[in-house]
Amino acid sequence: MTYRIAIAGIGAVADIHAAAISDLADATLVAGSCRTGEKGRTFASEHDCEWYEDTETMLDESAPDVLLVCTPSGAHLEPTVAAAERGVHILCEKPLEITTERIDAMRDAADRAGVRLGGVFQQRYNPVVQQVRDAASEGRFGDLSVVSTSVPWWRDDDYYGPDRWQGRRMLDGGGAMMNQSIHGIDAIQWLASAAMPGLDPGVNPVEEVFAFTATRAHDTDRVEVEDTAVAVLRYRNGALGHVLGTTSMYPGSLKRIRMAGRDGTAELLEDELVTWQFREAADDDTAIRNRFGGESDGGGAADPMSIEDEFHRRNIDSFLTAVERDEPYMLDAQEARKAVEIVEAVYESAERGRPIEIGD
Repeated sequence: MTYRIAIAGIGAVADIHAAAISDLADATLVAGSCRTGEKGRTFASEHDCEWYEDTETMLDESAPDVLLVCTPSGAHLEPTVAAAERGVHILCEKPLEITTERIDAMRDAADRAGVRLGGVFQQRYNPVVQQVRDAASEGRFGDLSVVSTSVPWWRDDDYYGPDRWQGRRMLDGGGAMMNQSIHGIDAIQWLASAAMPGLDPGVNPVEEVFAFTATRAHDTDRVEVEDTAVAVLRYRNGALGHVLGTTSMYPGSLKRIRMAGRDGTAELLEDELVTWQFREAADDDTAIRNRFGGESDGGGAADPMSIEDEFHRRNIDSFLTAVERDEPYMLDAQEARKAVEIVEAVYESAERGRPIEIGD
């Protein structure tokens, strides 16, 4: 079947999703909703769909099969509940919501209605990240030592302008950790879980967090959240890690992920594999280095829109396939919740000045 998709919230990321949907053979974009008429009419013209000022009206009149939620982070709950009540499946941009309490309310609404709720973390559909996950699943790292990510990005003052929701606690939920670094956070917890074969799928692989946060490069009268954060992680298998997340490091550098243990190390610089070394070499190691070597692009280091739509396309396609076949979806609500659970622990640790246990 061809899935009719509507988008709630047609800000900048909605254009990326619309482009991704246009590349899918089994999906079509039928509508988008936002409160601004000029923006809505422009979006509808560019993507050959309808524009609605109100999301509930859009759901009633356009009759989509799937609602793609792209509203500000702290406004994901309401359109999700509205879609669930109408029997519409929901795919939601990162983070799923800004608190686990609101995420749980979304899950409850979807479960009551018998519809699917999934998240968007498109880096899971990046082949080089999947290659590292495969190595972790195969035990190639041995006893795991470190799984870390650095997101040393920059955002200028206009990004936190007075007419934007970014930097406002009620809608952003946080700053460099909740908004920018959450992709890296999801990636490292997903990678680490692959090295823990006995871990219950519903359990977060991160056990404990200790963190500091600060606002260093932006006006605190305008920015209500952190632009600089460092967190130390302890995983349930004893491995350690850290998260560096900023929007304060001009001019911005590429995201980095490291996974290492007694028997090997893999290191990613955005989409480039810069280290792939194991105690026991495999026949395809050279081919893997050749395939994923080379230079990476900006990856959002300074410009949040300098990303391609290919991984979004794969993410959406994976969700539609799971719905079509009634199969598990890799980023169901429980799985997409884990990154937010870690960020919540980061903020609680920074506020209380002590380590916080996940799930405590």
